[in-house]
Amino acid sequence: MQPPTILPGELPPGVEMVTLPGGYRTLAYTQPTPVPPPVPAARPIPTWAKTTALLAPTLGAGIAAAGYGISCAIPGLIAVTDALWAAVALIATGALAPLALKVTRRPSRRQAGPVQHITQNITATGLFGKATGTIHHR
Repeated sequence: MQPPTILPGELPPGVEMVTLPGGYRTLAYTQPTPVPPPVPAARPIPTWAKTTALLAPTLGAGIAAAGYGISCAIPGLIAVTDALWAAVALIATGALAPLALKVTRRPSRRQAGPVQHITQNITATGLFGKATGTIHHR
């Protein structure tokens, strides 16, 4: 007797003709092949993302160049600050010198008026004697 034959169009859903590793062909239940989800269409890259991507290395290189420039300029900046402190000291000395000279100078005769001479003579007799004195104005 011959096994019943089923046409491929008569197979119920989920049943397929499969070939086993030994070479036998048989019917088997199979998992339905999942339909892959549709792939979304590629969108263009936004302009802000392109700008940011281009700006990041430029900004980093600028900061690196500034750091290198500052490290090269440090000796010169130290010399400039020393020169500025010397200039500040010179200006301060120049501003304070006239005041110092004015305080230490004797007043001139035109400003002070006539000079008065006072002579005082004091005499005392004995260790605990009363002292007497005279004042002479010239």
